[in-house]
Amino acid sequence: MVNETQLGGTFALPGTAISLYRMGYGAMQLAGPEVWGPPRDVDAALAVLQEAIAAGVNHIDTSDYYGPHVTNQIIKKALHPYPAGLVVVTKLGARRGDDKSWIPALSRQELTDGVHDNLRNLAVDCLDVVNLRVGGFLEPSEGSIEEPLTVLAEMKRQGLLRQIGLSNVTPRQLEQAQRITEIVCVQNFYNVARRRDDAFIDALAQLGIAYVPFFPLGGFSPLQSSTLDRVAASLKATPMQVALAWLLQRSSNILLIPGTSSTSHLRENLAAATLALPPGAIAELNAMAGSVGAAGRSAH
Repeated sequence: MVNETQLGGTFALPGTAISLYRMGYGAMQLAGPEVWGPPRDVDAALAVLQEAIAAGVNHIDTSDYYGPHVTNQIIKKALHPYPAGLVVVTKLGARRGDDKSWIPALSRQELTDGVHDNLRNLAVDCLDVVNLRVGGFLEPSEGSIEEPLTVLAEMKRQGLLRQIGLSNVTPRQLEQAQRITEIVCVQNFYNVARRRDDAFIDALAQLGIAYVPFFPLGGFSPLQSSTLDRVAASLKATPMQVALAWLLQRSSNILLIPGTSSTSHLRENLAAATLALPPGAIAELNAMAGSVGAAGRSAH
């Protein structure tokens, strides 16, 4: 039996019977370098997934354009038939060019093909949750999302997917989306240093919608990184653990999906759910959100 406090407690997706532990796992790094091709060590990738499930994780974030196809095929090999209660969340809205580029893929045909690629490579009849990815690579951009979202809503009615989320969106786009279909989660770039979505997170919490931040260590300036390093050292923790613990304590609707291809890093990430940040540390971390430099630190 999993101790809920070990995985940050649970959060129920609105209007569903889905209850997720707040500490999940992101599968992007299971593919090869630049999220392209197979991993250097397939057995290690399988072991990470199996250990995550053994630790109680019931939320895996993936996409069929990771690899492409690679991470979903690894998930299938490691975990199929899937344990009861496991929720695999995938993303649509992009594809990979032969030059490893990331290309928007929001036409009806591309979205339809993407759903069927995910179904086939995960070996399921229906996808648990599909996030529609719009906007830029890291930041949202205003504009109508009605056309692609309507396609996903149709496929939901056809029984090909159960729930819909959004990625790289603004509050205005969420409002538009809610007029088309139910939205259970929003996945945007956010961390202790990049806090553009502070008000958005609070509004989503009021609506009972999950917020899933990506790149918990992305976009930090050298000064911000040194602050994080100092706080982590004072707590005898890693910077990643502190960044994840801060997110868990920021709002109860935040769900985490840190990714890694290492079982040791996986254990460290999961342990962040039990790290209690004292008020002084939280104040010091909150003060980091001032200026964001160009230099960044990559996510695990």
